[in-house]
Amino acid sequence: MIQLSTALRSLFFIKSITSSSSSSISQHLLSVLSNPNWRKHPSLNTLIPSLSPSHFSSFLSQNPNLNPHIVISFFDYLSTRNTPLFKPNPQSYAPLLRILISNNLFRVAEKTRLSMIKSCETRDDAVFVMGFVREMRCRFKVDVWGYNKLLMCLSRFVMIDDMKCVYDEMLSDMIKPDIYTFNTMINAYCKLGNVVEAEFYLSKILQAGLNPDTHTFTSFVLGHCRRKDVDSAFKVFKEMSKKGCQRNVVSYNNLIHGLCEGGRIDEAMELFLGMGDDGCCPNVRSYTILIDALCGLDRREEALCLFDEMKEKGCEPNVHTYTVLIDGLCKDFKLDQARGLLNVMSEKKLVPNVVTYNALIDGYCKQGLVDFALDVFDVMESNNCIPNVRTYNELISGFCTIKKVHKAMALLDKMLERKMSPSDVTFNLLIHGQCKEGEIGSAFRLLKLMEENDLAPDEWTYCTLVDGLCKRGRVEEASTIFSSMKEKGIKVNVAMYTALIDGYCKAEKADFALTLFKKMIEEGCSPNACTYNVLIKGLCKQGKQLEGDRLLEMMPGSGVKPTIESYGILIEQLLKESAFGQAYKVFHLMVSMGHKPDVCIYTSFLVAYYNEEKLKEAEDVMNKMAEAGVMPDVMAYTVMIDGYGRAGLLNRAFDVLKFMVDAGHEPSQYTYSILIKHLSQGGVDLKTEASSINIADVWKVVKYETLLVLFDKMVEHRCPLNTNIFSSLTTGLCREGRLEEALRLLDHMQSCGISPGEDIYTSMVNCCCKLKMYEDAARFLDTMLTQGFLPHLESYKLLVCGLYDDGNNEKAKTTFFRLLGCGYNNDEVAWKLLIDGLLKRGLVDRCLELLDIMEKNGFRLSAHTYSLLLEGLDRTDNK
Repeated sequence: MIQLSTALRSLFFIKSITSSSSSSISQHLLSVLSNPNWRKHPSLNTLIPSLSPSHFSSFLSQNPNLNPHIVISFFDYLSTRNTPLFKPNPQSYAPLLRILISNNLFRVAEKTRLSMIKSCETRDDAVFVMGFVREMRCRFKVDVWGYNKLLMCLSRFVMIDDMKCVYDEMLSDMIKPDIYTFNTMINAYCKLGNVVEAEFYLSKILQAGLNPDTHTFTSFVLGHCRRKDVDSAFKVFKEMSKKGCQRNVVSYNNLIHGLCEGGRIDEAMELFLGMGDDGCCPNVRSYTILIDALCGLDRREEALCLFDEMKEKGCEPNVHTYTVLIDGLCKDFKLDQARGLLNVMSEKKLVPNVVTYNALIDGYCKQGLVDFALDVFDVMESNNCIPNVRTYNELISGFCTIKKVHKAMALLDKMLERKMSPSDVTFNLLIHGQCKEGEIGSAFRLLKLMEENDLAPDEWTYCTLVDGLCKRGRVEEASTIFSSMKEKGIKVNVAMYTALIDGYCKAEKADFALTLFKKMIEEGCSPNACTYNVLIKGLCKQGKQLEGDRLLEMMPGSGVKPTIESYGILIEQLLKESAFGQAYKVFHLMVSMGHKPDVCIYTSFLVAYYNEEKLKEAEDVMNKMAEAGVMPDVMAYTVMIDGYGRAGLLNRAFDVLKFMVDAGHEPSQYTYSILIKHLSQGGVDLKTEASSINIADVWKVVKYETLLVLFDKMVEHRCPLNTNIFSSLTTGLCREGRLEEALRLLDHMQSCGISPGEDIYTSMVNCCCKLKMYEDAARFLDTMLTQGFLPHLESYKLLVCGLYDDGNNEKAKTTFFRLLGCGYNNDEVAWKLLIDGLLKRGLVDRCLELLDIMEKNGFRLSAHTYSLLLEGLDRTDNK
C-alpha cells in the first residue's frame, strides 16, 4: 500500500507539472502571435522546441478567434522547421480547420484537409479523420478529389467497411465517382481477394461510360492471385494487351508473386524474362519476389545468381532483398556469408530492420551459437532498431537449445522491463527449456505465470509437460494431466499420445502402453512413425520382440511408412541377443524398402561385434560405412575406441580419436571415460583385470597420473588439448567430490595457456559446496563473475543455503545481493533460492530476510510467486 501511495503521489505531481507547463506554453504562444511581426519575436526560438502537436491543438481550441492568416502561416512555419516535437498529426489539423472554415477560407481549408488525410499513420488516425470529415460535411462540402483521398487513406489500412460507407455518403452528396474512385474500391477488395465485390465496381465503371485502365486490370490480377486462382489472374493479364491496356511493372510483379506463391517458380521466371516485350524493366520488387521464392524452395544458389544479376543491371537491392538472402543463407548454415551481407548493408547505408536482424539471430541460435546471436542483438540495439517479441523468442530458444535456461529466463525479465508482452510461444519455449533440464517444478510455475499473463496454455504447452514428466519417470502425473485435457477443451494430439506411450514403455508397462495405443486409434488420432517406434522399442526392451515385429508389419497397412529407426530398433535388439543372421535379414529388408542405412544402424553392428570380440568383422562394418559414404558420429567413434581398447590396441584407439577430432567432432565425457578406463589398465587384455573397472566408476578410481598419460597420448597422436577435454575431466572428478585432483587439473590447464570455461567453474563451485568448503566456492563464483560468466542459480542455491547452514549469515546475504545484480529472472530467483532452497530446509527467517532484500531493491515478484511463498511458509509453520 505504501508503494502504491507513493506511485499515486508521483502521478499527481507529474500531471500538475504537465498541466502547468501546457498553460504556460499557451499563454506564451498567444503573446507571440498577438504581435504582427511574430517571426522576429525574441521568444520564438526558445518556445518552438517545446511545442508539440497536442500543445498547438489545445492552444487553437482555447483561442478560436485568432487571425486565421497568422494561424495558418505559423502552422506552415512549424511544419517546415523539422522541430523534434512538432510533427503534424490529424488531431493537430482539426482545430486549425475549424478556424479556417468559420472564417470561410475554404480554398486554404481544402488544402489543409488533404494534408490532414495524408498525415494518417495509424488506423485510429483514419477513424478520427473520417469522423471529422463527416462532422464538417454540412458546412464544408467534400469534392470528388477529397473523397478519393479519404478512400485511399482507408484502403491503406484495409478498412473496407468504412470505405463502403464513405462511398455511399459520396453518392448521397450527389458527388459523381470517377475512375480513381472506382479503382480505389476495386483495389481495396482485390487486396482481400474479394474479386466478386470488386467486379461490382467494375460494372459501375462500364455503366458510367468509363474505360477500365491499367490500374483496374492490375488490381484484378492481384485479386485473383490473393484468392489462389493464378490461372484467372493470367487470363486478366493476357486480356490487358487485347484491350490495348499497357501492362506495367506492377502488373508483372503481381502475377510473378502469385505464381511464386503457388509454387510455379519456373513459370514466374519465364514471365520475368518476358517483361522487356512490354517495354517493362524489372524493378527491385521483381527481383526480390523471385529471390525470396527461390530461397523458399532451397534453390539458394539460383537466388544468389539473380542477386548478382540485379546488381550488374544497376538495380540496387533494398532492405527486403538483403533480408530474404540473409534468411536463406542462415537456413543453409552459411552464417559467415549472411553476416557479410549485413555488413554490406551498412556500407551501402541501408538500415536493416527488425526482420533482417531476427533472421541472423535465428540462424545463429539454431546452430547453438548464441554468443554470436547476442553480438548481432547488440549491433541491432546500437543502431536504434527495437527488438520485438520474436527477437527475444529466438534468443530464448537458443539458450534453451544449449541448456542454459537460466539465461533464457533472464530475457523474460528484459521483455517485461521494456513493457513487451511475452507471447504463448515465449512461455512454451521456456517451459520446454525447463523440462529439458529436468526442472519440472519451474515448468509448472511458468504455466501459472503464463495464465497470470492472460495467455491460454495450448496443446504444445501440455505436450511438453507430459513429455517432461515421462522422461523423469513421473508417468502417473503425466497421465493425470493427459486425462484432464478434454475437460480443458484442448485436443490431445499425436505428440502427446506418443510421449505418454513412451513414458509407460520406459516404466516397463508395455501392456498399458499398448492399451493406450489402441485407445489412440479408436479416438481417431492416427499414430505416426515415432509412435510406432517408441512402442516397438518398449516391447523389445521387455522381451516382447514378436509383438514388436507384428507392429512393424502393421505400419504400411496403417498408412505409416517404417523409418530407419523402426528397423534399427529390431536390429539392435537382435544383435543384443547375438542373432546376427536375423539382424541381417531385417537389415536387407530395410534396404529393399528404399532406406539407406545410417550411422546408428552401423554403430549397432559395431557394438555387437566388439562385444563378441570379433575385431575383423567390426572393421568390415567400418569399411562398409566408408563405401556407403556414411560418416561416423561421436558415438560411432567412441564405440570403435572402446573396441580397440578392449583388444589392448591402445595406439589404434588413439588413432581413431585423431580421426574423430579431424572430422570436427568433439569427444564426449563418455569417450574420455572409455580412454581412461583402458589407460588405467595399461592396455592389458580385457579378459583379466580390465573388466574389473566399471565405466560408471572411472571417475572414482582414476589416478591423476593417468590423466597426464592421457594428455601425453593425445599430444603424441596430434590431438590438441582444448577447453572441452579439461571440462569433461573436471566435471567427472567434481561429480565424485575429488576436488584436489580437479584443482591440479585446473592448474595444468592454465599452464597450457587454456582458460577455464563456464562449465569448469560451475563444477568447481558445486563440488566445493558439496564438500562444505563454502569460502572456496564463493571465491570460484566471484572468479566466474569477473570472467563474465553467469553462474547457474543451482550453484547460488547451494552456496547461499550452505553459508546459512555454516552460520555465515552476512556472507550469505552479500552473495544473494550480488546475484540480484546479475540480471536473473526475479521469479526464478525466488523459486530456486527461497522456495526450493531455504524453505525446504525450514529456514523461514532467512527466506523472509532475503525476500525483504529483493523488495527493498525493487526486484518485484509475480502474484503467483508470492502465493507460492505463502504456501511454503504455511507448510513450514505447520511442521
